[in-house]
Amino acid sequence: MSYKTLDSITISDIESHGIPSEIAAQIHQKLTQIIRDYGASSPQTWQKITNQLLNPQFPFSFHQIMYYGCYKNYGSDPPAWLPHMESVRLTNIGQLLERRGKEFLGPKYEDPMSSFSDFQEFSVLNPEVYWSCILEEMGISFTKPPHCILYENSSYPGGQWLPGCSLNPAEICLRVNAKRNLDDIAVAWRDEGEDNGPVQKMTLQELRREVWFVAHALDALGLPQGSAIAIDMPMNVDSVIIYLAIVLTGNVVVSIADSFAPSEIATRLRIANAKAIFTQDIIVRGGKSIPLYRRVIEAKSPMAIIIPTRGSRFSMNLRSGDMSWHDFREGAKKVEEYKAVDQPVQAFTNILFSSGTTGEPKAIPWTHATPLKAAADAWCHMDIRKGDVVAWPTNLGWMMGPWLVYASLLNNASIALYNGSPLSSGFSKFVQDANVTMLGVVPSIVRAWRSTNCTAGYDWSAIRCFGSTGEASSVDEYLWLMGRACYKPVIEYCGGTEIGGGFITGSLLQPQVLAAFSTPAMGCSLFLLDNNGIPIPQNMPGFGELALGPLMFGASHTLLNGDHYKVYFEGMPTCKGKALRRHGDVFERTSTGYYRAHGRADDTMNLGGIKVSSIEIERICNGVDSSILETAAIGVPPSEGGPEQLVIAVVFKDSSKSMSDLSHLKISFNSALQKQLNPLFRASQVVSLPSLPRTATNKVMRRVLRQEFTQSATPSKL
Repeated sequence: MSYKTLDSITISDIESHGIPSEIAAQIHQKLTQIIRDYGASSPQTWQKITNQLLNPQFPFSFHQIMYYGCYKNYGSDPPAWLPHMESVRLTNIGQLLERRGKEFLGPKYEDPMSSFSDFQEFSVLNPEVYWSCILEEMGISFTKPPHCILYENSSYPGGQWLPGCSLNPAEICLRVNAKRNLDDIAVAWRDEGEDNGPVQKMTLQELRREVWFVAHALDALGLPQGSAIAIDMPMNVDSVIIYLAIVLTGNVVVSIADSFAPSEIATRLRIANAKAIFTQDIIVRGGKSIPLYRRVIEAKSPMAIIIPTRGSRFSMNLRSGDMSWHDFREGAKKVEEYKAVDQPVQAFTNILFSSGTTGEPKAIPWTHATPLKAAADAWCHMDIRKGDVVAWPTNLGWMMGPWLVYASLLNNASIALYNGSPLSSGFSKFVQDANVTMLGVVPSIVRAWRSTNCTAGYDWSAIRCFGSTGEASSVDEYLWLMGRACYKPVIEYCGGTEIGGGFITGSLLQPQVLAAFSTPAMGCSLFLLDNNGIPIPQNMPGFGELALGPLMFGASHTLLNGDHYKVYFEGMPTCKGKALRRHGDVFERTSTGYYRAHGRADDTMNLGGIKVSSIEIERICNGVDSSILETAAIGVPPSEGGPEQLVIAVVFKDSSKSMSDLSHLKISFNSALQKQLNPLFRASQVVSLPSLPRTATNKVMRRVLRQEFTQSATPSKL
């Protein structure tokens, strides 16, 4: 659509969006004054428009003519949000730089906004000073202090962080400190179906007691210390309590998403050698009941502890050796404080899974340093602090679940949990009623909110910023999202399970551009590799596969079922004598210094915020019909931007197969994927090809297919 410049917009244009004549005239008068003061195309013009003219009640089409009209002749990377110096000085980073900026940066320090990029570079070049400072600012203390912050060792390409120290991150989450007392709210929640009831709240004191109680009950099971214990539950107050109790007792959480099919549950339990699993009898999503315990039984799990759905009576017959939540809690003979089991920093605290290209999910252990990385990202980039209420629809099976626990509690904020579908008006009402100040999203959720308008009528003005991760976002959807909260910024955040947080993100100290990243994460350095695998100069615009500086606090250093060095470092170029760390996303650095994500460079893709390997999908699709010779699964970003869509290329044994066969095949593919892999996965296109492109060593060149389908406006498709 072609938009007019702001100075060409008339009262009639405003009325055409359903705005009454009298209000349209008032808007036009204010718009004229803003243009007179700031011009027709500047970031300051847009800032005044968002502050003075736009509100969530106006049709989104009106928001669009204002945004696109303002920036019609602006050029690339127009900022959708600008920081104010007054608010910048109140952020965590701003306050730190006001106090110590000259100490860190010397005479080139100016102010928190102007010197932020210099401070980010300082964090990479001076890890000892930077991480000592940030851990001190966050109030992190150790049972046994580290010998140093970073010890570089050729056997550990990523370095050894905090060597010699001992700690327990769950104990730190529950600790009273100078910024938090026992009466502060630690968790706020609401269950689906109780949307008109009060928001339930749990103080820090109440959370401590519940975690201690479950910790004593865990000890009563008699499992060896350090046992792997799985959680396959929704992200609710019970699962958070269980998570913290497992870590507090020196055991290891095995993260399993509550959407997984039995075969996927079984795979993860086997890889992690789990000794027990916490699960729920049923879960309720969008008014539908899903039998979670039955899936765990089909997965042939070890001993299961079954928590009843809140508000219901547990009436299922238990498998021999399993325990009800009531009987499990009866094992806790003590109710007093539980003495946390301190662990060496390199010990495992959580086993999470990320799809690789082998067909089996990579088992990635988080050490006791990884929670500190997650919390530090939140402190630095989302500015989470005391008084904040943090909501992020997620699950403990994905890294953002544990991230949410640590990002909130280690920063003295409250976790906000909605136990139900985030796509409902009930969730939107919960955001309002819980006074959420930081709301995390994935673009597919935002798309659903926009299409159903389920946020209408709810007041989201308490939000200070949004966070977004999981998949590529689009400009229009995030313009709409910002408009729901009076144009608070979206902090794009990209990382990985193996990193424990982000490597690239945004900042409240920098202008934010829609669907773009403004900075490498603190402590992280980025490199874009050209077609020859050579890093492009870091300050130059470019396009290529992303590689990371190897020294990242909290990042993985081992895999349970893979060769960590081979996966992340083997064959990578070096910088200053150090091998770079492989990541595999394709990124662009624009001429104005922003970054944009362009999906995966290797044979994995991101579907609805879930990373999955092509081979996992192809294994299932190949078995759907005996007429199939082979398939190739490719994630293709839509031309208008947004998350990848699944395209399946099919080679038939008989080349005379007709296009009409594809309609039945697409239905069969989707049914098999949703039943065997994940109910959220679906193919958007099925393409018939005579053969698949291959390398000289017979490897399928999915990157070639991805490029063809991305560039082709009308591929032969269903």
